[in-house]
Amino acid sequence: MDNTDLNSEILDKMTKVCICKGIPRSTIKKVIREGATSIQEVQKATGAGSGPCGGRRCTPKILGLLEELSENE
Repeated sequence: MDNTDLNSEILDKMTKVCICKGIPRSTIKKVIREGATSIQEVQKATGAGSGPCGGRRCTPKILGLLEELSENE
């Protein structure tokens, strides 16, 4: 693993996608890589979107990750 990959991995663990529930980007990416293909599947697997904001903040971020990771496969 080179420094770029390591830095990216560290940032993914520190960056919260779902602020309400404190769910990091690394968790969202893991669920997507394990087969989640929709916002509903990601939310069910992680609990994202079930906080006080009702997913208004994290849903666009999750959709972006779903799109980004599906393009890379």
